[in-house]
Amino acid sequence: MAIPFPMINPVAVQIGPIAIHWYALAYIAGIFGGWKYAAHIIRRHNIAITKDQLDDALFWAAMGIIFGGRLGYVLFYKPDYYWQHPMEILQLWNGGMSFHGGFLGVVIALIAFCRYHRLSFWKMIDVAACVTPIGLLLGRLANFINGELYGRVTDVSWAMVFPRGGDLPRHPSQLYEAFGEGVVMFAVFYILQKHTAMLKHPSMAAGLFLWMYGTIRFLVEFAREPDDFLGLLQFGLSMGQWLCVPMILGGMFVMIRAGRKPHA
Repeated sequence: MAIPFPMINPVAVQIGPIAIHWYALAYIAGIFGGWKYAAHIIRRHNIAITKDQLDDALFWAAMGIIFGGRLGYVLFYKPDYYWQHPMEILQLWNGGMSFHGGFLGVVIALIAFCRYHRLSFWKMIDVAACVTPIGLLLGRLANFINGELYGRVTDVSWAMVFPRGGDLPRHPSQLYEAFGEGVVMFAVFYILQKHTAMLKHPSMAAGLFLWMYGTIRFLVEFAREPDDFLGLLQFGLSMGQWLCVPMILGGMFVMIRAGRKPHA
């Protein structure tokens, strides 16, 4: 027995030959929602970032997501394939994005942006950590609508048969990630930024984000089907899990370091 997969058209709007996919709308809504929420946090905590600077940072971060996410997928998941087919690297419409690559892209983009504008990188990245779960939630829901990144075969009562995953019931791992990376992380950061002095400790929010995302993603990967072209790697872990290990360790280090510093 399995729950029927809701057959939602991945194309949200079709205007003649132009198709707008839910995945694209998720990116747009996530960036817009994060921008509005970031402005609220900056005002609430009197962080020294102007509206114009936030607007510019949004553009830099968006470019970091797109280029970093694509390059991360190319380098982490299919380096041999793209070495032989380099022209396909730019074919974003064929899919293939990596969260870990997008994360690194945003970090690099914001480092460059903050140096250029002489802003505190840690304050900027702490704000970004608080708002990123919005995009993660919407992105994972878009993965579910597309029927991609589904889970491993299981007999749990809430299993689903995904159109791309054969005839066997599988974990709806996209929904697990949407809940953990999106709902849970947003709730934790909302409570901490509102009721604690977390943002008074530069890099504390960033460290918490690294640790929480890495831990949640690492655990959910046990229910997620590994990429068929990679399978499981050393010690039976997936590529996603191996990429989360430095996030978990780095997050712990950053939080400990931030906790030893006085309030900003």
